[in-house]
Amino acid sequence: MAAELTAHQLIAAHRPTLDQALEAIRTRAYWSPHPEHPKAYGEGGSLDMAAGKAAFDALLGTRLDLGQPGTDGFVGGEVSPYGIELGVEYPHADLDVLLPAMKAGQKAWRDAGAEIRAVVCLEILKRISDRTHEFAHAVMHTSGQAFMMAFQAGGPHAQDRGLEAVAYAYVEQVRTPDTAEWTKPQGKRDPLALTKQFTPVPRGTGLVIGCNTFPTWNGYPGLFASLATGNAVLVKPHPRAVLPLALTVQVARDVLGEAGFDPNLVALAAERPGEGIAKTLATRPEIRIIDYTGSTEFGDWLEANARQAQVYTEKAGVNTVLVESAGDYKGMLSNLAFSLSLYSGQMCTTPQNLLIPRDGIRTDEGPKTFDEVVADLARSVDGLLGDDARANALLGAIVNPDVKARLEAAAGLGEVALTSREIANPEFPGAVVRTPVVVKLDGAKPDAEAAYMSECFGPVSFAVAVDSAADAVELLRRTIREKGAMTVGAYTTDEEVEQAVREVCLEEAAQLSLNLVGGVYVNQTAAFSDFHGSGGNPAANSALCDGAFVANRFRVVEVRREA
Repeated sequence: MAAELTAHQLIAAHRPTLDQALEAIRTRAYWSPHPEHPKAYGEGGSLDMAAGKAAFDALLGTRLDLGQPGTDGFVGGEVSPYGIELGVEYPHADLDVLLPAMKAGQKAWRDAGAEIRAVVCLEILKRISDRTHEFAHAVMHTSGQAFMMAFQAGGPHAQDRGLEAVAYAYVEQVRTPDTAEWTKPQGKRDPLALTKQFTPVPRGTGLVIGCNTFPTWNGYPGLFASLATGNAVLVKPHPRAVLPLALTVQVARDVLGEAGFDPNLVALAAERPGEGIAKTLATRPEIRIIDYTGSTEFGDWLEANARQAQVYTEKAGVNTVLVESAGDYKGMLSNLAFSLSLYSGQMCTTPQNLLIPRDGIRTDEGPKTFDEVVADLARSVDGLLGDDARANALLGAIVNPDVKARLEAAAGLGEVALTSREIANPEFPGAVVRTPVVVKLDGAKPDAEAAYMSECFGPVSFAVAVDSAADAVELLRRTIREKGAMTVGAYTTDEEVEQAVREVCLEEAAQLSLNLVGGVYVNQTAAFSDFHGSGGNPAANSALCDGAFVANRFRVVEVRREA
């Protein structure tokens, strides 16, 4: 296919953005090229909310034929958590045909070099950004996120994470120069002289195993890290959340072709109902890199069985907030209430365990007993979600029946401090919407430990009574070490307690947020500045995003000759 996008055009269009991203990951200051506000996307034009909704509606009931080799049929079956059938069909692949076809274009992609690969990736991200409203509806109706969260997390924030991965990939590849002149003195004899050439070479085809809750936000880092380092990428979406990643693959294939590369460098692997192709793909010899977000059980299986691949997992943990004292009691309650409620707690970063001394805490409003703290938090959640319209905008919909079952079972684990209630969604009567439940547990009782030391994904939190701040710190340590944590929060006005919590998080490699009372929450991270996961505890074996996340996706091969 003749190139429609020249290298010069791509570099001119995207090199400034790449340079800004490189500076952002160096300084860790706030930066994003992707606006968070819906009105920033061409209000009244082809990119605005109405056009995006129309584009999404036009997809419903259609067949998304990507023109992939080896297509042996079409599959579908997604049903929105809001109760509508999407009716979109996707190509089903004969892997014995598709995987060799994906490898065929890798040589030209490798030889293009790090800069060209980076700017092609940025062109893909730019075109996705231009369709942010359309993607937002696709994310909303596959994940159950409320629209504004789907717009932000599934759009600009996901695009930021993809760009961040490209920036890290570029840095690691250009760390070694393309060429070097090497001369070694030999005394009275002529020096030894060599010319050396260094080429980043891809590890092989990457596999991205998508998740149900954040298909783009969790999918883009691995996709773009592998693509930017020269690898072909096969995207295997979650069966309930195919559409956002299928659209991503479609855009990537279009851009690659227009830039003169083989579109088959990026392909989709949709599956028939119950087919379960992830295990089959993960152990095929062609697959050399795997990116996975999802359950600990399958993440552990991948790490143990996909021996031919470099495996990057973001699994799950038991996220903990230690509450020892509060300098802004109302601010703490408000911040925690939002963190527990956002997207019905269906985030890998949502707090689950709140460790509170059974004798109570010190606050700027005077001492508060354990029961008072928990009751005040329950009232704060009720106040936040008291208006149904506001509640629907924050909670979204329960993503699948397993989450609903865990929520309903949680009430039987202890004394319920905050009862979950059902909320109707007038726009989508088929949506299952529930407010969080908070259950009080005694940290000293073995039956309680079985509950709070297990992950309970969804809108379920445990207020765990502990004997002292020191006991809370040790329970925090054990929880991170044994179960992992994507996030840790702490509220304290005591310098010794703060230092003890900080030391635990440093030793156990967990990301810590201290005394958050404003508009930043423990379950949110900003690309280019915050690390998501650490790779140092059981919740994840990698971080989004650092040098380690990209550097093992390629190898540098040297060719040397006499000068």
